[in-house]
Amino acid sequence: MPIDYQTHFPVMLPQVLEALLPQDNALYVDATFGNGGYTEAILNAANCKVIALDRDPNVLPRVKELKNLYGDRIDFRAGNFGDFAELVPEEIDGAVFDIGVSSMQLDQAERGFSFAKDAPLDMRMSQSGTTAADLVNSLPEKDLADLIYLYGEERKSRQIAAKICLIRKTKKIETTKQLAEIIYTVLHRSQNSIDPATRTFQALRIAVNNELTELQNGLAGATFRLKPNGRLAVVDFHSLEDRIVKTFFKNNTGKARHVSRYKALPQEQNNAIFKECSKVILPSEEELQMNSRSRSAKLRFAVKQ
Repeated sequence: MPIDYQTHFPVMLPQVLEALLPQDNALYVDATFGNGGYTEAILNAANCKVIALDRDPNVLPRVKELKNLYGDRIDFRAGNFGDFAELVPEEIDGAVFDIGVSSMQLDQAERGFSFAKDAPLDMRMSQSGTTAADLVNSLPEKDLADLIYLYGEERKSRQIAAKICLIRKTKKIETTKQLAEIIYTVLHRSQNSIDPATRTFQALRIAVNNELTELQNGLAGATFRLKPNGRLAVVDFHSLEDRIVKTFFKNNTGKARHVSRYKALPQEQNNAIFKECSKVILPSEEELQMNSRSRSAKLRFAVKQ
């Protein structure tokens, strides 16, 4: 049966299943439950159990739906995947992370993740804490420019921050449309290129949700809980995330070399956590054509010693 990429089909699902290799009687973690696509596919692939994590309370109706179908084979735990080791004290056979904002969150205009739909400037995955509007209206100009440059890799960050700070002196910036229109006065829209607001919105979302630190903590926690031969798969969507994943896998795979103070030759120490680490895996041509949200996706996986 052909895959329907338009119905919240999770990005790179066939490749993720191939990376995880679900087995009967095994325990897996879907660290970013979202709409439950990976969880349901794993449960269908083998007679196993899945612990599903998510900090977004809006996923609960979908959790209930899957509980009705799979019973105690799915165990939902509310929380942030950055707290993986605390949320999952069990040893596990595999884990999958789908990093970034979910399709469900993007499609809910009121969440403020997308500049394509006018909504309050929120962007909180957990729906608690500091909002994007709080940052835009309160950060000093230099701090705001640094945030947009660091997390959005936006070269015009200083001009954008200056314009934001000028506008907010007379009017609070409260909606996605307001912010996008301010950005468009610095960066003009053109056909066949990404929207000029993309990088600034990305930067704010990462900052609001502390995404990069949570990713580092989540990878470490999942790796700690993996059994020998356990498999860790990560799908990411932009260079900052991918750099963290690539570096984490590289630093924990293979032999480390150090020079002994007492011997002339370098000594090798096999202190690797992973015995295998994949090269980057990209979406299929079919998926790229059918699902625009997959265009920047990258999958990496590793197998524990």
